Amino acid sequence: MGEEGTEGTVHLLCLAASSGVPLFCRSSRDGAPARQQLPFSVIGSLNGVHMFGQNLDVQLSSARTKDTTVVWKSFHDSITLIVLSSEEGTSELRLERLLQMVFGAMEALSGFADAAGTAFISLVVSGRVVAATESWWRLGTPEAVLLPWLLGSLPPQAARDYPVYLPHGSPTVPHRLLTLTLLPGLELCLLCGPRPPLSELDPQLLERWWQPLLDPLRACLPLGSRALPAGFPLHTDILGLLLLHLELKRCLFTVEPSGDKEPSPEQRRRLLRSFYTLVTATHFPPEPGQQEEKVEDAAHQAQVPRACYLVSGTEEPGTGWRLVALQLGPRRLLLLLSAQSPTHGLRGLATHTLHALTPLL
Repeated sequence: MGEEGTEGTVHLLCLAASSGVPLFCRSSRDGAPARQQLPFSVIGSLNGVHMFGQNLDVQLSSARTKDTTVVWKSFHDSITLIVLSSEEGTSELRLERLLQMVFGAMEALSGFADAAGTAFISLVVSGRVVAATESWWRLGTPEAVLLPWLLGSLPPQAARDYPVYLPHGSPTVPHRLLTLTLLPGLELCLLCGPRPPLSELDPQLLERWWQPLLDPLRACLPLGSRALPAGFPLHTDILGLLLLHLELKRCLFTVEPSGDKEPSPEQRRRLLRSFYTLVTATHFPPEPGQQEEKVEDAAHQAQVPRACYLVSGTEEPGTGWRLVALQLGPRRLLLLLSAQSPTHGLRGLATHTLHALTPLL
């Protein structure tokens, strides 16, 4: 089952228990997300052998080949999680615990949402939404941007009950933004109406849903403002990046992939923000949901650029900051690069970086 060059690779599969339809697949290599995915035939075989055993009243929980460990686990006769690991020294117990934590994280947001009586719940780390219910992701663009900014502007508190107006969804009637600090730097956020009262979100309710997940959540906090997994293969010339998924309306943003270079993080943020405004207004087509100007003919539409770059300062070698934008399908990537990065290699570097970031968003 192992393949050449897959040392240290982990594949996580989630399938519908009854039909075997894949719900999602994730892969990582040496702790960093990887683009390598298992062929559908392999996924089908892994699920098929598990279902074959169930039909014979045999519970297949794990298996080993020369270089790969596989663990299956079904939950509530609803979904089946499968993990394959070629990492050295991996045990079945460790992989089974991984599957239990994955399922726990899948249940926690939706389960807590049901218990709290609201469909709009998110986890925010250092001002970034890292996980949310489907209803939260469907919030309009103003709300999706402004709510995390609001949280970042408020002083730390154990709990809050804050009135908010939603520019797109409810500009005249206030909603309530409830926040609960699970760990320093990690907040649970609820957007709701008159109910529930903050007093009803008692410690027992929080402990039931979130206590089992605190350890893996705590492990995510060191990512901080870098927003990328440790060891992620990012080119050393990159000073900041903004990756947008236009269909999902989600983004990945950092100005601190390496904090020991000029310009300062605040300057990097201003440069990327100005570049985003420029390319969105003059180069790329409008984002979904925005009012689009009438296109006169198909030939004009075909001429819409898919990449552009800007040099802030002079183009002399070793001077000025390089900014490059690239759009492939629903993803748009903006990079801020050091002065040493040659202009003739900007598009190639952006393309390589976009492919590397694709598993994350």
